[in-house]
Amino acid sequence: MAKQRDIRELSLEALTAYMIEIGEKKFRAQQVYDWIWKKQVQSFEEMQNIQKGLRKKLAEAFTFKRVTIDASYKSKDGTVKYAFRLASGHEIEGVLIPTPKRLTACISSQAGCSLDCSFCATGLLPLMHNLKHYEIYDQVQILREEAQKHFGRNLTNIVYMGMGEPLLNYRNVMGSIQMITSEAGLHMSPRRITVSTSGISKMIKKLGEDQVPFEFALSLHAADDEKRTQIMSINKTNDLESLREALLHFYDKTKTRVTYEYCLFRDFNDSLADAKALATFARIIPSKINLIEYNPVPESPFLPSTPAKTQAFVDYLESRKLIVNVRRSRGKDVNGACGQLALREKNTIGNIYSSN
Repeated sequence: MAKQRDIRELSLEALTAYMIEIGEKKFRAQQVYDWIWKKQVQSFEEMQNIQKGLRKKLAEAFTFKRVTIDASYKSKDGTVKYAFRLASGHEIEGVLIPTPKRLTACISSQAGCSLDCSFCATGLLPLMHNLKHYEIYDQVQILREEAQKHFGRNLTNIVYMGMGEPLLNYRNVMGSIQMITSEAGLHMSPRRITVSTSGISKMIKKLGEDQVPFEFALSLHAADDEKRTQIMSINKTNDLESLREALLHFYDKTKTRVTYEYCLFRDFNDSLADAKALATFARIIPSKINLIEYNPVPESPFLPSTPAKTQAFVDYLESRKLIVNVRRSRGKDVNGACGQLALREKNTIGNIYSSN
């Protein structure tokens, strides 16, 4: 028997065509589409105004399996870390990050990662699955419900900074954002969404060509090719000069300010010379800099920078009139760093992942 397709892979147009094909009225497509996306039902049986015969046909023709919470861990600082389970059996991670002004959902775009950044727990896992757009969407929907449950307030922001490289799953990431921002979905503002990349130059250019309306962040971590290549092998094929060219193109097309993410590693990239190199690179286009306190991964040799060196780094950048924010590490007591839960699970009970 042919493998069933998840009904959420169908656009409204494709669902309308299917209804006509099986002899149903066109308006049934809109009804089913609303049940799936607006009302977030968990099964075909919950579609109350859809006749039983049609519900049976849908169940025979399509699957309808949402992402589920496998486990959750609440940190002393309020951060909540989630292990999500996909219908395929793969595990991914998400995080709810509360601050006085914001409640941010950090979501994944891949199970595992094809990149091998030496400071990242996800980089120690192989790429196992490119998430479908609806699997990415499900994370946001779940975290939106969890935001109300844990904090009694609405989700304000979404960051694609979880497991995986979003720009290597471009079509599904764009599809998820389309649904998250559409009236048929969650109707969130695209300016509340940030997509972060390790630096895929040709795909940064594509973001510009597509004139994307959301915010954009580049995980830089070093503004020196030799150092960046040591910690991020992607720099071998996407060096700083290629990124510079891509960023100029992106800004020319979108006029969107870039955010540079920069983890400070003790005695590696936290000197004043490193700060000077970063200040020079940051002036390529309008930008702001997020200096991130490193959340150590046991399998990585890196440690967080010291408070004194961090402050000196900040002082130098601010003396150059750059916008700088220091992001303190969150969720240390619940394996808050990206990939840590999945890596812990893998090391504890063996490789739980299976390919499709």
